[in-house]
Amino acid sequence: MSEKRLKRKKIKKKLFTKNRLVILNEETFEEVFSLRLTLMNVFVVATIGALLIIFVTTYIIAFTPLREYIPGYASTKLKRDATELALKSDSLSLALKKNEAYIASIKRVLSGDLDYAKFSKDSITATNMETIAEEDLQPTKADLKLREEVAREDKYNLFEKAKPKVSAVLFPPAKGMVTEKFNPKEKHFAVDVALAKNTPIKSVLSGNVIFADWTPTTGNVIIIRHNNGFISAYKHAASLTKEQGDAVRTGEVIALAGSTGQESTGVHLHFELWKDGYPIDPTIFIEFE
Repeated sequence: MSEKRLKRKKIKKKLFTKNRLVILNEETFEEVFSLRLTLMNVFVVATIGALLIIFVTTYIIAFTPLREYIPGYASTKLKRDATELALKSDSLSLALKKNEAYIASIKRVLSGDLDYAKFSKDSITATNMETIAEEDLQPTKADLKLREEVAREDKYNLFEKAKPKVSAVLFPPAKGMVTEKFNPKEKHFAVDVALAKNTPIKSVLSGNVIFADWTPTTGNVIIIRHNNGFISAYKHAASLTKEQGDAVRTGEVIALAGSTGQESTGVHLHFELWKDGYPIDPTIFIEFE
Protein backbone atom coordinates (compact mmCIF):
# COMPACT_ATOMS: atom_id res chain seq x y z
CA MET A 1 0.00 0.00 0.00
CA SER A 2 2.87 2.33 0.86
CA GLU A 3 4.46 1.83 -2.57
CA LYS A 4 1.20 2.72 -4.34
CA ARG A 5 0.85 5.83 -2.23
CA LEU A 6 4.39 6.85 -3.05
CA LYS A 7 3.72 6.38 -6.78
CA ARG A 8 0.53 8.46 -6.55
CA LYS A 9 2.36 11.20 -4.71
CA LYS A 10 5.13 11.23 -7.33
CA ILE A 11 2.59 11.43 -10.18
CA LYS A 12 0.66 14.16 -8.39
CA LYS A 13 3.87 16.06 -7.74
CA LYS A 14 4.84 15.85 -11.42
CA LEU A 15 1.41 17.01 -12.53
CA PHE A 16 1.23 20.00 -10.23
CA THR A 17 4.92 20.96 -10.11
CA LYS A 18 5.24 24.47 -11.50
CA ASN A 19 7.60 24.89 -14.43
CA ARG A 20 8.58 27.96 -16.35
CA LEU A 21 8.48 28.23 -20.11
CA VAL A 22 11.01 30.87 -21.12
CA ILE A 23 11.69 32.31 -24.57
CA LEU A 24 15.16 34.00 -24.82
CA ASN A 25 16.86 36.09 -27.44
CA GLU A 26 19.55 33.86 -28.89
CA GLU A 27 22.08 36.64 -29.28
CA THR A 28 21.58 38.63 -26.08
CA PHE A 29 19.97 35.90 -23.96
CA GLU A 30 17.37 38.48 -23.03
CA GLU A 31 14.12 37.02 -21.73
CA VAL A 32 11.42 37.73 -24.27
CA PHE A 33 8.51 35.74 -22.86
CA SER A 34 7.95 33.46 -19.88
CA LEU A 35 5.05 31.41 -18.66
CA ARG A 36 4.55 29.33 -15.58
CA LEU A 37 2.95 26.00 -16.36
CA THR A 38 2.13 22.64 -14.89
CA LEU A 39 1.55 19.37 -16.68
CA MET A 40 -2.07 19.43 -15.48
CA ASN A 41 -2.62 22.89 -16.98
CA VAL A 42 -1.15 21.76 -20.29
CA PHE A 43 -3.33 18.61 -20.32
CA VAL A 44 -6.51 20.57 -19.52
CA VAL A 45 -5.82 23.26 -22.12
CA ALA A 46 -4.98 20.68 -24.80
CA THR A 47 -8.14 18.69 -24.05
CA ILE A 48 -10.37 21.77 -24.19
CA GLY A 49 -8.70 22.91 -27.41
CA ALA A 50 -9.22 19.52 -29.02
CA LEU A 51 -12.88 19.49 -28.01
CA LEU A 52 -13.37 22.99 -29.42
CA ILE A 53 -11.75 21.99 -32.71
CA ILE A 54 -13.98 18.89 -32.96
CA PHE A 55 -17.11 20.94 -32.17
CA VAL A 56 -16.30 23.67 -34.72
CA THR A 57 -15.47 21.11 -37.41
CA THR A 58 -18.70 19.21 -36.78
CA TYR A 59 -20.74 22.43 -36.90
CA ILE A 60 -19.14 23.47 -40.20
CA ILE A 61 -19.79 20.06 -41.78
CA ALA A 62 -23.39 19.81 -40.59
CA PHE A 63 -24.79 23.36 -40.79
CA THR A 64 -22.74 25.44 -43.26
CA PRO A 65 -22.35 25.34 -47.06
CA LEU A 66 -18.65 24.58 -46.60
CA ARG A 67 -19.51 20.91 -46.31
CA GLU A 68 -20.05 20.86 -50.07
CA TYR A 69 -16.27 21.20 -50.52
CA ILE A 70 -15.62 18.06 -48.47
CA PRO A 71 -15.23 14.94 -50.62
CA GLY A 72 -18.27 12.68 -50.30
CA TYR A 73 -20.83 15.45 -49.59
CA ALA A 74 -23.15 16.43 -52.47
CA SER A 75 -24.45 19.93 -53.08
CA THR A 76 -28.01 20.71 -51.98
CA LYS A 77 -28.70 22.44 -55.29
CA LEU A 78 -27.26 19.46 -57.13
CA LYS A 79 -29.58 17.08 -55.26
CA ARG A 80 -32.60 19.29 -55.98
CA ASP A 81 -31.71 19.57 -59.67
CA ALA A 82 -31.14 15.82 -59.89
CA THR A 83 -34.56 15.14 -58.32
CA GLU A 84 -36.30 17.57 -60.70
CA LEU A 85 -34.53 16.03 -63.70
CA ALA A 86 -35.50 12.52 -62.58
CA LEU A 87 -39.18 13.54 -62.31
CA LYS A 88 -39.09 15.30 -65.68
CA SER A 89 -37.42 12.35 -67.39
CA ASP A 90 -40.02 9.99 -65.92
CA SER A 91 -42.92 12.16 -67.14
CA LEU A 92 -41.28 12.58 -70.55
CA SER A 93 -40.82 8.83 -70.90
CA LEU A 94 -44.53 8.29 -70.16
CA ALA A 95 -45.52 11.00 -72.65
CA LEU A 96 -43.21 9.44 -75.25
CA LYS A 97 -44.80 6.02 -74.77
CA LYS A 98 -48.30 7.52 -75.20
CA ASN A 99 -47.23 9.37 -78.34
CA GLU A 100 -45.64 6.23 -79.79
CA ALA A 101 -48.82 4.24 -79.15
CA TYR A 102 -50.92 7.02 -80.69
CA ILE A 103 -48.70 7.23 -83.80
CA ALA A 104 -48.77 3.45 -84.14
CA SER A 105 -52.59 3.45 -84.10
CA ILE A 106 -52.67 6.18 -86.76
CA LYS A 107 -50.30 4.14 -88.93
CA ARG A 108 -52.59 1.13 -88.56
CA VAL A 109 -55.55 3.23 -89.67
CA LEU A 110 -53.68 4.41 -92.76
CA SER A 111 -52.22 1.02 -93.69
CA GLY A 112 -55.11 -1.21 -92.53
CA ASP A 113 -52.63 -3.81 -91.23
CA LEU A 114 -54.45 -4.98 -88.09
CA ASP A 115 -56.41 -7.93 -86.79
CA TYR A 116 -60.19 -7.84 -86.98
CA ALA A 117 -62.16 -7.39 -83.79
CA LYS A 118 -65.90 -8.06 -83.61
CA PHE A 119 -68.17 -5.75 -81.67
CA SER A 120 -71.70 -6.34 -80.52
CA LYS A 121 -74.38 -4.02 -81.85
CA ASP A 122 -75.97 -3.77 -78.41
CA SER A 123 -72.74 -2.71 -76.74
CA ILE A 124 -70.00 -0.63 -78.29
CA THR A 125 -67.45 -1.33 -75.58
CA ALA A 126 -66.07 -4.84 -75.15
CA THR A 127 -66.72 -6.55 -71.84
CA ASN A 128 -64.93 -9.39 -70.13
CA MET A 129 -67.18 -12.31 -69.18
CA GLU A 130 -66.54 -13.80 -65.78
CA THR A 131 -67.98 -16.87 -64.11
CA ILE A 132 -70.51 -15.93 -61.44
CA ALA A 133 -71.65 -18.25 -58.70
CA GLU A 134 -75.36 -19.07 -58.57
CA GLU A 135 -75.78 -17.71 -55.03
CA ASP A 136 -74.43 -14.34 -56.23
CA LEU A 137 -77.33 -14.13 -58.71
CA GLN A 138 -79.98 -14.26 -56.01
CA PRO A 139 -81.45 -10.79 -55.34
CA THR A 140 -81.02 -9.30 -51.89
CA LYS A 141 -83.68 -7.43 -49.91
CA ALA A 142 -82.24 -4.11 -51.08
CA ASP A 143 -82.43 -5.30 -54.70
CA LEU A 144 -86.05 -6.38 -54.31
CA LYS A 145 -86.97 -3.03 -52.75
CA LEU A 146 -85.24 -1.16 -55.58
CA ARG A 147 -87.06 -3.25 -58.16
CA GLU A 148 -90.40 -2.39 -56.58
CA GLU A 149 -89.59 1.33 -56.66
CA VAL A 150 -88.51 1.15 -60.30
CA ALA A 151 -91.65 -0.79 -61.20
CA ARG A 152 -93.87 1.87 -59.56
CA GLU A 153 -92.03 4.66 -61.37
CA ASP A 154 -92.26 2.87 -64.72
CA LYS A 155 -95.95 2.23 -64.19
CA TYR A 156 -96.90 5.93 -63.96
CA ASN A 157 -94.01 7.57 -65.83
CA LEU A 158 -92.85 5.79 -68.95
CA PHE A 159 -90.40 8.28 -70.39
CA GLU A 160 -88.90 10.25 -67.52
CA LYS A 161 -86.43 7.51 -66.54
CA ALA A 162 -85.75 6.27 -70.06
CA LYS A 163 -82.12 6.33 -71.21
CA PRO A 164 -80.46 5.29 -74.48
CA LYS A 165 -78.69 1.92 -74.53
CA VAL A 166 -75.69 3.24 -76.45
CA SER A 167 -73.50 6.22 -75.60
CA ALA A 168 -73.03 7.40 -79.21
CA VAL A 169 -75.17 7.67 -82.33
CA LEU A 170 -73.25 7.66 -85.63
CA PHE A 171 -74.34 9.98 -88.45
CA PRO A 172 -74.12 8.58 -92.02
CA PRO A 173 -71.16 10.17 -93.82
CA ALA A 174 -73.03 9.87 -97.14
CA LYS A 175 -75.98 8.01 -98.63
CA GLY A 176 -75.30 5.70 -101.56
CA MET A 177 -74.98 2.13 -102.77
CA VAL A 178 -72.43 -0.05 -100.98
CA THR A 179 -70.14 -1.45 -103.68
CA GLU A 180 -67.76 -3.33 -101.39
CA LYS A 181 -68.54 -4.46 -97.86
CA PHE A 182 -66.36 -4.81 -94.80
CA ASN A 183 -64.22 -7.94 -95.31
CA PRO A 184 -61.43 -8.52 -92.77
CA LYS A 185 -60.32 -11.77 -94.45
CA GLU A 186 -59.18 -9.78 -97.47
CA LYS A 187 -57.91 -6.93 -95.24
CA HIS A 188 -60.62 -4.61 -96.48
CA PHE A 189 -61.39 -2.85 -93.20
CA ALA A 190 -63.83 -0.39 -94.76
CA VAL A 191 -67.08 0.12 -96.61
CA ASP A 192 -66.99 1.51 -100.17
CA VAL A 193 -70.01 3.65 -101.03
CA ALA A 194 -70.64 4.74 -104.63
CA LEU A 195 -71.43 8.46 -104.86
CA ALA A 196 -71.86 11.19 -107.42
CA LYS A 197 -68.88 13.48 -107.94
CA ASN A 198 -68.54 16.28 -105.35
CA THR A 199 -71.15 14.72 -103.06
CA PRO A 200 -70.70 16.23 -99.55
CA ILE A 201 -69.06 13.86 -97.07
CA LYS A 202 -70.02 14.48 -93.47
CA SER A 203 -68.49 13.64 -90.11
CA VAL A 204 -70.14 10.73 -88.30
CA LEU A 205 -69.42 12.24 -84.86
CA SER A 206 -68.01 15.42 -83.41
CA GLY A 207 -64.27 15.40 -82.88
CA ASN A 208 -60.90 16.79 -84.00
CA VAL A 209 -59.14 16.32 -87.34
CA ILE A 210 -55.84 14.51 -86.74
CA PHE A 211 -54.88 13.97 -90.40
CA ALA A 212 -55.91 15.79 -93.56
CA ASP A 213 -53.60 15.40 -96.55
CA TRP A 214 -53.03 13.67 -99.90
CA THR A 215 -51.53 10.15 -100.01
CA PRO A 216 -50.28 8.31 -103.13
CA THR A 217 -52.45 5.20 -102.69
CA THR A 218 -55.70 6.58 -101.24
CA GLY A 219 -55.67 10.17 -102.51
CA ASN A 220 -57.12 12.85 -100.28
CA VAL A 221 -57.60 11.42 -96.80
CA ILE A 222 -59.10 12.95 -93.68
CA ILE A 223 -59.06 11.19 -90.29
CA ILE A 224 -61.07 12.38 -87.30
CA ARG A 225 -60.63 11.36 -83.67
CA HIS A 226 -63.87 11.22 -81.66
CA ASN A 227 -64.77 10.55 -78.05
CA ASN A 228 -65.13 7.03 -76.63
CA GLY A 229 -62.04 5.83 -78.55
CA PHE A 230 -63.58 6.18 -82.05
CA ILE A 231 -61.53 7.11 -85.13
CA SER A 232 -63.15 7.57 -88.54
CA ALA A 233 -61.25 7.71 -91.84
CA TYR A 234 -62.55 9.07 -95.16
CA LYS A 235 -60.44 8.25 -98.25
CA HIS A 236 -60.41 8.93 -102.04
CA ALA A 237 -62.02 12.38 -101.59
CA ALA A 238 -61.88 14.90 -104.41
CA SER A 239 -61.09 17.74 -101.99
CA LEU A 240 -61.02 18.41 -98.26
CA THR A 241 -62.84 21.23 -96.50
CA LYS A 242 -61.11 20.78 -93.14
CA GLU A 243 -57.48 20.92 -92.06
CA GLN A 244 -55.49 19.11 -89.41
CA GLY A 245 -56.35 20.42 -85.93
CA ASP A 246 -59.84 21.66 -86.86
CA ALA A 247 -62.79 20.78 -84.62
CA VAL A 248 -65.82 19.33 -86.42
CA ARG A 249 -69.39 18.68 -85.35
CA THR A 250 -71.65 15.75 -86.09
CA GLY A 251 -72.96 15.96 -89.65
CA GLU A 252 -70.59 18.76 -90.68
CA VAL A 253 -69.21 18.62 -94.23
CA ILE A 254 -65.53 17.67 -94.18
CA ALA A 255 -64.84 16.67 -97.81
CA LEU A 256 -66.28 16.18 -101.29
CA ALA A 257 -66.53 12.79 -102.97
CA GLY A 258 -64.13 12.00 -105.78
CA SER A 259 -61.79 9.41 -107.28
CA THR A 260 -58.22 10.12 -106.16
CA GLY A 261 -55.34 7.79 -105.41
CA GLN A 262 -53.84 4.74 -107.11
CA GLU A 263 -56.35 2.32 -105.53
CA SER A 264 -59.44 4.29 -106.60
CA THR A 265 -62.01 2.45 -108.77
CA GLY A 266 -64.34 5.34 -109.51
CA VAL A 267 -66.11 8.05 -107.57
CA HIS A 268 -66.80 6.56 -104.16
CA LEU A 269 -66.17 6.95 -100.44
CA HIS A 270 -63.79 4.55 -98.72
CA PHE A 271 -65.02 4.81 -95.12
CA GLU A 272 -63.27 3.16 -92.13
CA LEU A 273 -64.41 3.08 -88.51
CA TRP A 274 -62.01 2.18 -85.69
CA LYS A 275 -62.59 1.63 -81.97
CA ASP A 276 -59.69 1.55 -79.51
CA GLY A 277 -57.26 0.70 -82.31
CA TYR A 278 -59.39 -2.06 -83.89
CA PRO A 279 -61.41 -1.85 -87.12
CA ILE A 280 -65.14 -2.49 -86.87
CA ASP A 281 -67.86 -2.95 -89.49
CA PRO A 282 -69.50 0.46 -90.03
CA THR A 283 -72.74 -1.13 -91.30
CA ILE A 284 -73.43 -2.36 -87.77
CA PHE A 285 -74.07 1.23 -86.67
CA ILE A 286 -74.74 3.14 -89.91
CA GLU A 287 -77.23 2.68 -92.74
CA PHE A 288 -75.64 3.87 -95.99
CA GLU A 289 -78.49 3.03 -98.38
